[in-house]
Amino acid sequence: MQHFSALDDATREKLFHLQPEQLHRSSDPGLLAVALGATLYSPATRAGLAKGVLKQAGSGCVSTVICLEDAIPDEDVPAAEQNLLDALAELNALGDAGELPLIFIRCRTAEQLLDVGRRAGADLAVVSGFVLPKFENETGRGRAFLEALQLLNQETGRTGGPDAVALRAMPIIEDPATTHLESRIRVLGDNLALINQFRELVLCVRIGTTDMSSAFGLRRSRDLTIYHVKVVANIIGDVVNIFGRPEDGWVISGPVWEHFTNTERVLRPQLRATPFEAANETELRQRLLTDNLDGLIREIELDLANGLLGKTVIHPSHVPVVHSMCVVSHEEYLDALDIVGGRGGVMASSHGNKMNELKPHRAWAERTLLRARAFGVANPGVSFVDLLEASMK
Repeated sequence: MQHFSALDDATREKLFHLQPEQLHRSSDPGLLAVALGATLYSPATRAGLAKGVLKQAGSGCVSTVICLEDAIPDEDVPAAEQNLLDALAELNALGDAGELPLIFIRCRTAEQLLDVGRRAGADLAVVSGFVLPKFENETGRGRAFLEALQLLNQETGRTGGPDAVALRAMPIIEDPATTHLESRIRVLGDNLALINQFRELVLCVRIGTTDMSSAFGLRRSRDLTIYHVKVVANIIGDVVNIFGRPEDGWVISGPVWEHFTNTERVLRPQLRATPFEAANETELRQRLLTDNLDGLIREIELDLANGLLGKTVIHPSHVPVVHSMCVVSHEEYLDALDIVGGRGGVMASSHGNKMNELKPHRAWAERTLLRARAFGVANPGVSFVDLLEASMK
């Protein structure tokens, strides 16, 4: 797997100062967590599920989640499980898991996780892990999930070596106990202690703002980002405050973007015309506005500013947008190199437009260089518009 691998060599040479690294299931988990990018969700009831996963891989998707939880009506769960198992068998029969995106299964309960994993048998080889919804440990739910995954790894010989990569967990912070003000800080702190205890099993932390919004009877429109919904933005801030400290090293993914068709606008478009005019891509701007992607771009920018990386998405058109926004600019890369290579103090940036303080900015610089490995570094003068135009052809 490699981000932007669908581009031809000449285009990649033109766009990238530093190419994205090749990724494997056995790659360093810290790098894989950063490299997840746009994680595309599909309900397990979808017809042609295996073909859909292959199509996603061909369009640049590196991570996907097959959902057995909220996307499935209760009465359809048995059929959804069987459809999932049939798809895993079809994918495993291809014989080359390296050509697939990282596949995660979102289960309802720890019991379902164990049951589906056991029933998958040898076909579990194409699965990279499980998404753990409504993660909290007030009721013991979080520990039950992680212990079930630990047991499944033991039973299947997924011991963590290069030839037996462990199944990993992606807990989602979305439960009322981690949403409501009176319990939030205590439960989030307990969750952090729990995932630190099971550190070898947890890949990253995800944020479920649909459930958070539901707790207050809210839903954002396509004209707004999740950061305009103040009660939810406050929760995101608390999650980052507790899980996002450099000493813990957890990657926190951005919340789902749930819009994909054009609807009537109330507010003005959020995408400036100037970058597109400079790149001679005014038609691309219109396509983004028509497909509701200007709001997604704005929200990704705010995700990055608030310490979140990657995003849950529900439509293939979202994937190139997320990945183009994750590429490290040439200016960011030079700043990060200067900061990591320095011994302390302060210096002007290489572009001469900002101050780099070597100690306070070091954690940012290290994270930026890790993102550069996953998504690459743009050439001087290459903007996200250039990357997006190449990716959406």
